[in-house]
Amino acid sequence: MAITIVRRGSKGRSQSSRPELDSSARSGSRSPSVDSSHWPPGPGNRLIESLGRSPRAPRPILVHTQQARRRAITTEPTAPQPSAAASAELEAIEALAVVLAREAGEQARQSLARAITVDYKPDASGKDSTSDPVSEVDRAVEALVRERVGARFPGHGIIGEEVEEAPAADAEYVWAIDPIDGTANFVNGFPLFAVSIGVLHHGRPVVGAVWCASTHALHPGVYHAHEGGTLRLDGGEVPAERATAVRRRLAAAPGGAPGGTKEWDHRVTGSIAIETAFVAAGVFAAATFWAPRLWDVAAGVVLVRASGREVWIRQRDSWSPLDRFEAPAELPRRRGSVGTGAEPARQPTLRDWRQPILVGAADATALIRARATSRGLAAGAWRLARRIRRLLP
Repeated sequence: MAITIVRRGSKGRSQSSRPELDSSARSGSRSPSVDSSHWPPGPGNRLIESLGRSPRAPRPILVHTQQARRRAITTEPTAPQPSAAASAELEAIEALAVVLAREAGEQARQSLARAITVDYKPDASGKDSTSDPVSEVDRAVEALVRERVGARFPGHGIIGEEVEEAPAADAEYVWAIDPIDGTANFVNGFPLFAVSIGVLHHGRPVVGAVWCASTHALHPGVYHAHEGGTLRLDGGEVPAERATAVRRRLAAAPGGAPGGTKEWDHRVTGSIAIETAFVAAGVFAAATFWAPRLWDVAAGVVLVRASGREVWIRQRDSWSPLDRFEAPAELPRRRGSVGTGAEPARQPTLRDWRQPILVGAADATALIRARATSRGLAAGAWRLARRIRRLLP
């Protein structure tokens, strides 16, 4: 892996308090320019060449190295490209996912003209959680998708938000369905909600289709992609960059983080699926989610990667590129705990996946990861100092 060290000032200090980018990044480009001549030809380059486009250099990212007190430029590993046979299979799966997302979205849209029955899911204590509504439309949409997928691909597993069942651990393909993402928005008539359908191949996200009540084109539509393909909206290719250049961008922040940063303002839509789709479409520079469920992000990460942007997950105290979704080593504390009566102890499954995830343009994800690392180190130092003070006489 080639590494270019960013130059430091004459007095040994960094010339900027923020991670340094080259001139192309400072001028508004989404990522620094990199000489790709030293990169060996790969399937991604061959695929692009076969489509009549010049291969682009691997997308650079910034790495924050606290111990060495320096900043460098490196690249995220390039995703493997599927074979021709595998690509044809993914295209067939994508076609069904798009049809189902569109039908489900239209069903949700039409239901807003009548009264909708709304229930509330119980929280950890067993009481109804008013922050977690579920409507009759959620259940109807998931039933529709389950029925159609089972008829077309009977060997595929299905994980849905509203049905508490997990597929076989050795299932080759698994569909992850969020019938209405942003249910609180939906039942209140706030026009930002989505239908999210993602497909995993041995845990790796390979197909995504997200119907959004509103898109960057200002109408409802389905963002869709498969691994090795391009990002599309209702069949039309979505440009990699927005035509309008702005000096201050937008980013999605968890829980409505106040204000923003020097680089962007924060926005919260109330739908993880919409926020990942908006990152893929270039509306948001980045989006961070600290406790998403599999069905929230399985489709969106495919869209983000198809747009040439990045997907990172946080494991312990560090960020790493997402390769595949896997069952956690243990169940979440609030579920399956022996003696609590919440539910019997069982083995964790893919349905129990829940990790922090970060999506966005290369420069934006690098900045967020660097800041998260700095905050984590500062918090650790504060905890250590507090323990030492307790031991002092």
